[in-house]
Amino acid sequence: MGSMKKSLVRYIQYMGVLIVLFGVVFHLQGQGVVGPEESFMYQSQDWINHGITIAIIGIIVTATSTIIKIRHV
Repeated sequence: MGSMKKSLVRYIQYMGVLIVLFGVVFHLQGQGVVGPEESFMYQSQDWINHGITIAIIGIIVTATSTIIKIRHV
């Protein structure tokens, strides 16, 4: 795998981790654990579900890019 492709895969891995972190924060904000009480996301069942979905998408992105990286080493 060329160095350009390796750096792209690494970038996608980092983006996947960042997406997972956003999902966790959104989930916690939906539960009312973090964030300001004035936020529309605070203690909202919708944002609990959205956070879980976003975190799962981030896990899929990270796992897929890791598998691609392993297969092309």
